[in-house]
Amino acid sequence: MQVQVLGPLRATVKGESIVPTASKPRQILALLALYPGKVLPVATLMEEIWGTEPPPSALTTLQTYILQLRRRIGTAMGPDAPGTAKDVLVTRHVGYLLQIEPECSDMREYERLVAAGQSAFEEHRDEEAAGMFRQALALWQGPALVDVRVGAILEIEAMRLEESRLVTVERRIDADLRMGRHAQLIAELADLTCRHPQHEGLHSQAMVALYRSGRQASALDVYRKLRMRLIEELGVEPSPQLQRLHRAILTVDPQLDVAANARRGSTFDLYAA
Repeated sequence: MQVQVLGPLRATVKGESIVPTASKPRQILALLALYPGKVLPVATLMEEIWGTEPPPSALTTLQTYILQLRRRIGTAMGPDAPGTAKDVLVTRHVGYLLQIEPECSDMREYERLVAAGQSAFEEHRDEEAAGMFRQALALWQGPALVDVRVGAILEIEAMRLEESRLVTVERRIDADLRMGRHAQLIAELADLTCRHPQHEGLHSQAMVALYRSGRQASALDVYRKLRMRLIEELGVEPSPQLQRLHRAILTVDPQLDVAANARRGSTFDLYAA
């Protein structure tokens, strides 16, 4: 069985989709797919579907959804399969689990690549790190679980995945900056800062990329616009790190050179307290 949650929900057995069209069984499958090999308690599944006040028939209805999912799995497996649908969607004393190998989950593969990329990044193997991060990001086919109605639990999980995706983008850009690819990053960072107008990390990367490309005034303008936005919308000044980066650009600090950055971690590390 193959499952994909980094985008529209996909689940296939022998190439045949087993994703139900009904919204609630789809939610159940999505939640199980997020935790392959892990038992999800009945209470957790019920909370996702009905919130904190499930109806009296909730347990029976949940069991019906599980039965429907097993039927779809069994049909796709065919009569000659070595196991049964109950071996894939397994019942445990307190809940259910989806029994699949880690490599059959795009999320697990994403997490593996991100961890490998982070290890390479910390060891200053920047080309390898950037490559791992790119492979991880290439697994995404859109916003996480974009075609699934989400309850309280799936909503949190989708937000967690999207935040992880953004952090991975940042780390990949940090690796590229350490390798001197600042000019190639300007357009991408312009788009990212528009999409995330209050994100200081992305703005700091944009400032460094512009500065290293000989565009000091543009780098300072990025800071000016961000500062105005933060003050007007949140009533706060930029972080001390970003203020120090701004002063460094004003004074043409040699710490901003590629060689200096290559000895550090992220762009923010240049001017951390």
